Amino acid sequence: MLNCKCFQRNNLPNYSAYEPDTFSLPDPLPSWPPGQGFACGRIGLSEIEVVKISKFRFIWGYGFSQDRKKGVSFYKPVGVPRGFYCLGHYCQANKHPITGFLLVAREVASTRQEVTNGRNHGDLPALARPADYTLVWTADDQHGEVYEGCGFFWLPVPPEGYKPMGFLVTSNSDRPQLDEVRCVRSDLTDECETYRRILDVYSTFLNFPFGVWSIRPCDRGMKGRGVPVGTFFCSSHWKPGEELNIACLKNLDSRLHAMPNLEQIHAIVHHYGPRVYFHPDEVYLPSSVSWFFEKGAVLCKADNSDRVRIDINGSNLPGGGMNDGAFWIDLPSDEQRDSLIHGNLESAKLYVHVKPAFGGTFSDMAMWVFCPFNGPATLKLGPLSFSLSKIGQHVGDWEHFTLRICNFTGELWGVYFSQHSGGEWVSACDLEYTEGNKPIVYSSRNGHASYPHPCTYIQGSAKLGIGIRNDAIRSDKYISSSARYEVVAAEYLGDDVVVEPCWLQFMRKWGPRLVYDSRAELEKIIKRFPLRMRYSIEGIFAKLPMELSGEDGPTGPKEKNNWVGDERW
Repeated sequence: MLNCKCFQRNNLPNYSAYEPDTFSLPDPLPSWPPGQGFACGRIGLSEIEVVKISKFRFIWGYGFSQDRKKGVSFYKPVGVPRGFYCLGHYCQANKHPITGFLLVAREVASTRQEVTNGRNHGDLPALARPADYTLVWTADDQHGEVYEGCGFFWLPVPPEGYKPMGFLVTSNSDRPQLDEVRCVRSDLTDECETYRRILDVYSTFLNFPFGVWSIRPCDRGMKGRGVPVGTFFCSSHWKPGEELNIACLKNLDSRLHAMPNLEQIHAIVHHYGPRVYFHPDEVYLPSSVSWFFEKGAVLCKADNSDRVRIDINGSNLPGGGMNDGAFWIDLPSDEQRDSLIHGNLESAKLYVHVKPAFGGTFSDMAMWVFCPFNGPATLKLGPLSFSLSKIGQHVGDWEHFTLRICNFTGELWGVYFSQHSGGEWVSACDLEYTEGNKPIVYSSRNGHASYPHPCTYIQGSAKLGIGIRNDAIRSDKYISSSARYEVVAAEYLGDDVVVEPCWLQFMRKWGPRLVYDSRAELEKIIKRFPLRMRYSIEGIFAKLPMELSGEDGPTGPKEKNNWVGDERW
């Protein structure tokens, strides 16, 4: 986010010829196997067809000062195919190369007749010119004077029954031509929401600050049909929770023909499958699920009946239902227990779940890794670190990261790194790569959270240096997921294309629940510090996740919210 305290024309250098760098992956894309619509460049959304544009022409920038990389720039698409129309302009901070896109659209014949609220929309075209434009914001001195060469932000005024998809920006006060943009019929749109703030403009002569945000569909996840256009939202009076005056597209074509087929899925994993590095001191390594079962994992019942050894394929696990506490998985009680908790890196693999994202215009490939045991945490208090004896440990640990693939081209768009109770999306331009276009994932010591770069990450207060340590670094312990993986689910392909393993249907815990007095262990550590520091340290401890207060095995991948829903971001 960029905070600007004043706006004056003479503070803005002339960057009319400024052309941004566009991010490219380290290696060229391969020729993908043939299919229905994946990586074909165009995607049909029922009555409209869209093309992704990633080449832009600079319109106007803000906050350049002496370093253009500290500013924010606004762009219009270039190279729009004949017959397609712009839906809005694009904005991003200059500190990164161009990684975004704009969708341009044209109307196509539809085999469906959409009826909404009793009104037949078949008589209205899918796209229409705006009736006019509303000037949303520009800089003035409250005396009626406007500066040529400044930014002017325009909202298309849609005809009745239509919605605008984005704003237009000009570098002068001339109103844009009505033919420069198209509005979309309301039943072909979906609601969107602000995501990240890109720009804040504060001024001594403006009554309200002006803000610019990136946007995303409200309806996301595997069943979501919202499609982002790549535009931005801006306002000087909008408040969180209020409905936006622009929309995103909606894919009404249930066939999702741009999603990859099974052969293309394998090609994508072979090309992009990350290398997952484990810490050199990691002793709780991953294994395959079948190795875990074969070495003695047992099924326990709440009625205290006999513990049953699990079949190598998990065929004797109760499938379906919900996490009702009736069953759970545990380690054996014999001598196999000690060897089982350390895993088996040679057998380990990534379990891949492929699902639609953003209405089928992107594919999310969630890659799950299983560790038989999650080790105890390490507490960091400023320059000191304390290894905890039990806090944080539990039987069974399911972690994941997710590749987001653009279905227009097959490009890697970003990677989601799951980190305990949260996570983060990292753009493809900010990843580390090996062997061409394969991203690198760093798994933290003992806890197995995923990170994009080697570092010590603090779960707590990074500013104070107080919290749970997550140490991630490269070593000779790693999994190359491009070679060691198994596709376990891709529901959109149909029931018979990918056969889900039996263990995936187990909806209960993959470890027992044990509660212990973690507070007593933390109190011993707190007492080592001066009285004036103890209150702050206790406040940080109170914010640590509840999972640190006892042992509680996780549910399997299919019971997680992100199996059907979007990642937490």
